[in-house]
Amino acid sequence: MKLIIGNKAYSSWSLRGWLACKQSGLPFEEVVVPLYDADWDKRRAGDEFAPSSGKVPILWDGEAVVWDSLAIVDYLADKVGRERFWPVDDAPRAMARSMAAEMHSSFQALRRKHSMNIRQVFPAQKPDDDVLIELRRIMELWAQARARFGGGGDFLFGQFGAADIMFAPVVTRIVTYQLPIARFATGYMQAMFEHPFMQDWIAAAQEEEWVLEQYEQPVPTPA
Repeated sequence: MKLIIGNKAYSSWSLRGWLACKQSGLPFEEVVVPLYDADWDKRRAGDEFAPSSGKVPILWDGEAVVWDSLAIVDYLADKVGRERFWPVDDAPRAMARSMAAEMHSSFQALRRKHSMNIRQVFPAQKPDDDVLIELRRIMELWAQARARFGGGGDFLFGQFGAADIMFAPVVTRIVTYQLPIARFATGYMQAMFEHPFMQDWIAAAQEEEWVLEQYEQPVPTPA
């Protein structure tokens, strides 16, 4: 398998696809493509990127190609067994799938106003109201998962899985922008940052030479 990803410092969707590949336990080649460099438009037009219209991550497995992070999770779960990604029992699995799907399609204010930058910690500022609403929803989801199904470990559903993969970039954003969270969430976030896969990704991001100035500025102070 070959996984094409963007800069590890900035590409949140690439982080999800990469974590999914690591969680699968299957060997894969990792190809890091610098976002928005001089060859970006030309590269996006190439055959390897054509199925995704130039978006990353994109996973090639022989003739099979998967270009969406949640689809990569499900594709790999089909290959290695869903229990590696999802809870075995129906109730926690239903909740985990719903949370992963909500993360995949929602929280647009958080994404837009707090871009991922693993290498930075910006001075804390009061988030906009729409971001605060989304953070409260995320805290609700995390609290429900931990309270109902998280007793078997440190992650949302006990053991590290697909729901944690989908929320991993949110964890990094909270730290980067020092966003307000519920007290209980600090333990979960610590477990996420201490996970070996996250440690490997963060270390690699620190070694990258590419800098995208649009992601190197703190959030503007609201008017």
